Amino acid sequence: MTQENQLIKELMDPKTRYGAFEKVVKAYSSQLYSQIRRMALNHEDTDDILQNTFLKAWINIGTFRGESKISTWLYRIACNESITFLQQKKQHCTIDDPEANIVNLLMADEYFDGDETEAQFQQAINELPEKQRMIFNMKYFSEMKYEEISDILGTSIGGLKASYHLAVKKIESFFDNQD
Repeated sequence: MTQENQLIKELMDPKTRYGAFEKVVKAYSSQLYSQIRRMALNHEDTDDILQNTFLKAWINIGTFRGESKISTWLYRIACNESITFLQQKKQHCTIDDPEANIVNLLMADEYFDGDETEAQFQQAINELPEKQRMIFNMKYFSEMKYEEISDILGTSIGGLKASYHLAVKKIESFFDNQD
């Protein structure tokens, strides 16, 4: 039995569920943090979304059937939580042009270790539609295969390739317009 299968078995058993979930949190926190951070762009929001992701996973652990990998299930929850969180944040945003302040927010974030070009790259990514942004982040930063992204987002591989290609073109256009 593989480690993944053993962990799923422990998650399904109410007697071992809590300990197994602690293993899940330890094993996937770093990966999920990185994925969420690319959507949320700042440490505090990322921590909130990560906490919401694990809370939602714990609450819904009984619905996990083990038909997909644990990582796929968690990434799906994290993506949905990221979208929900960011949509709520946009609704409460009082800034006239929130995209214009992305660079300033990133540069002010004590955990951001990039330069002006990295901040502009993040701004270009942030201007993508949410689904394209998720696909771009998973493919470009996490180097996921289209098959994995398809499992997480429930989208066809052809659709993912088209979305990724469009995202790349929009980012290139962003930088072309900066000159």
